[in-house]
Amino acid sequence: RFVDMTETYSKRGQNLLLEIAKDSQLHLQQGVYAWFTGPTYETPAEIRFARTIGADAVGMSTVPEAIIAKHCGMEVFGISCITNLAAGMQASLNHDEVVDVTTVVKPQFKKLIKELVKRA
Repeated sequence: RFVDMTETYSKRGQNLLLEIAKDSQLHLQQGVYAWFTGPTYETPAEIRFARTIGADAVGMSTVPEAIIAKHCGMEVFGISCITNLAAGMQASLNHDEVVDVTTVVKPQFKKLIKELVKRA
């Protein structure tokens, strides 16, 4: 029940995603993703904490799924769409803006996933 999270995300998967992105002229970022339970946006204090511990991005998903997949012995490829700036980095946080970003990014994201499935 206690999962070794030392290498949660597959190095092969990371390299494959970067290769696909390059071939498809998609811009990907790499970094440290921290998870907060939600379903709320993080507070400015939580953002300061996340920065202090080395996080580049935070969210309410990805990590729980990765833990379960790792526990099941699956090879984990981690991908998240970062949709908004953190609390204190923009005037206000608005769910409609998050939905708008996902709508714009969706075709590129789908292209990336489809190619990943083909090559994996």
